[in-house]
Amino acid sequence: MGRIAGRFARVEPRRRAREFVSGLLSDMPRKNCWTLAECAGDTTPYGLQHLLLRAKWDADAIRDDLRGFVVEQLLDDDVVLVVDETGDVKKGIATVGVQRQYTGTAGRVENCQVAVCLAYSTPRGHAAIDRELYVPRSWTLDEVRCRAAGIPEEVTFATRPALAMRMIDRTLDAGVRASWVAGDEVYGGVPQLRGALEDRRVGYVLAVARDHRIATRAGQVRADALVRKLPKRAWQKLSAGAGAKGHRFYDWALADIADDRPGHRHLLVRRNCSSGELAFYRCYSARPVPLATLVRVAGRRWTVEETFQAAKGLAGLDEHQVRRWTSWHRWVTLAMLAHAFLAAATANERANHPASDELVPLTCNEMQRLFTALSARAVRPAAYHLGWSDWRRRHQARAGHYQRQISGQR
Repeated sequence: MGRIAGRFARVEPRRRAREFVSGLLSDMPRKNCWTLAECAGDTTPYGLQHLLLRAKWDADAIRDDLRGFVVEQLLDDDVVLVVDETGDVKKGIATVGVQRQYTGTAGRVENCQVAVCLAYSTPRGHAAIDRELYVPRSWTLDEVRCRAAGIPEEVTFATRPALAMRMIDRTLDAGVRASWVAGDEVYGGVPQLRGALEDRRVGYVLAVARDHRIATRAGQVRADALVRKLPKRAWQKLSAGAGAKGHRFYDWALADIADDRPGHRHLLVRRNCSSGELAFYRCYSARPVPLATLVRVAGRRWTVEETFQAAKGLAGLDEHQVRRWTSWHRWVTLAMLAHAFLAAATANERANHPASDELVPLTCNEMQRLFTALSARAVRPAAYHLGWSDWRRRHQARAGHYQRQISGQR
């Protein structure tokens, strides 16, 4: 928190931000401004709500501080930037960016917000370092709706791959060294994203669909058709990295992509050893690299899923109840900061105090339990909790949906 203290001109929002992040790191089952304020010892949530909406501070500046902190704490020679999106299911139509759209979080089309995030992944650990809210075209074409949600006038429609490239450019321009970018089919199937990475001579391993067209000396062919032409000796059994049940072994094969431009381009194919299910990746590197390197980068794409799971489960990334542009960016940035603290503390403890053979390595979940136990506040008097109960019930009595429920019961 000392790193970001200078981003606040006044002591009040600086103190509120510290209380907010401490609350996100707590073990409360539900995290919103009401519960975080009660945990902080406030008598109402208005102070934290003011922090998220009206207080003067720059969430993007803190995002840059967060990126510097993560790079410093998790720095390694083997850096992969992983891009992915996550959705938060929402009710109604007023929350910024919400519409019916597909989200992998639910696995179907839902009324939701979608955010594109960039994770910094090394063998030491991984954490999100940037975020962009996807604003659908239905929003950018409706100026009144955008102004009501506080979306700045300069914000225009951008696809998810365009948002991903914006974050990658921002990270690389800040001097962060990364040799590889990984992502799923949403990003691998976009030539503009691949071309932008090649222009920067940054390698990538991006998933593509089975019907993705590949250039060969014999012409354009589908990825799944090209696999059928591979000889048996082209397949090698390699680990894509350690998982919850040990190393994840698959059969892998590599096919060259015909291209006269500088660099080396391949189609990487993964085959499940049991079911035979295939997955495809389009790869680029400025210099020749072995198959094992591409396999390792492909396996690291899953660290962004672990990042989302930890940031949501431990730091309340998806528990915000905010509607406006500014509030969303502030909540998400502080939640990313809270998770980054856990990731960095866990990585440092693993490096400085390796677990014995009788112990499993320390995890972010266990680090949060330790943080909560060692920083727990004194028990508050009963009058304090009764006061919060009165406040919640009074607020709920004024809320429209509670009024409708009461009317229906009568």
